[in-house]
Amino acid sequence: MDKHIQKGTLEMVAAMLISGTIGWFVLLSGLPVLEVVFWRCLFGALTLLVVCAMLGFLRPGLLSRYTAMLAVVSGVAIVGNWLLLFASYSRASIAIGTAVYNVQPFMLVILAALFLGEKLTLQKLAWLSISFLGMLAIVSAHGSAGQGGSDYLTGIAFALGAAFLYAVAALIIKKLKGIPPHLIALIQVSVGVLMLAPLADFTALPQSQQTWSILLTLGVVHTGGMYVLLYGAIQKLPTALTGALSFIYPIAAIAVDWIAFDHQLSALQWLGVAAILLAAAGMQQGWSLRIGGWRSVSH
Repeated sequence: MDKHIQKGTLEMVAAMLISGTIGWFVLLSGLPVLEVVFWRCLFGALTLLVVCAMLGFLRPGLLSRYTAMLAVVSGVAIVGNWLLLFASYSRASIAIGTAVYNVQPFMLVILAALFLGEKLTLQKLAWLSISFLGMLAIVSAHGSAGQGGSDYLTGIAFALGAAFLYAVAALIIKKLKGIPPHLIALIQVSVGVLMLAPLADFTALPQSQQTWSILLTLGVVHTGGMYVLLYGAIQKLPTALTGALSFIYPIAAIAVDWIAFDHQLSALQWLGVAAILLAAAGMQQGWSLRIGGWRSVSH
């Protein structure tokens, strides 16, 4: 394997494994979701500020007024995405929240068709249908043992909302080609700090060293470090390989949920999760559905 691709693969795997443990740290903190996201944004912004300074991305001229505005709007969407996704974990579980969140590629396809004029092919619609059936399977499991009825459905709704906001952010970022992604990430988390600071409760700061360690890890490792690894990998890897390795994230999250919290999925939930991940993989990898199966088509 080419050393460039090998390094990119290792960076992508590391980024996805780190992402897969986010839910664990969020629940382990024991803090309200808004507080967790605020501190993640603050520590992430400080980390990315250092990274951008070291890479020379703070020099004037990289952003126009228009691109800066787009980056700010994408930041609003990303912060809303985190708030909803993290809120889904305690209601539907990390595994289910993450699985449902993985319908976001389909939301992006629909938004791109509506606003960018991109073609919505029959193959994409077919994978979208399979993903929708997976969603129905997960939703219909809300009455099974260990699921909290309406709270479970609220968790699924939050995860869907998070997926939609991520798709909105991704659609906006498509218009920011040529802007260093690390700088975009810095703007996004900085927007989060400004958005949430007025709502954060500074009179009841965390008292334990463990909680501060968790918040620091979420900001430095799960935000700053993960972004650096992810963007480094994207620059080195072919799109197909990047898409394939991205599925390490939901698998890792499901494994963490099982190991850390003993959340075991029912057969129907597993079927739904598998359908969503298969559909997302099929669309990202360009698999073409056939009567007798599917085949890979060139990108």
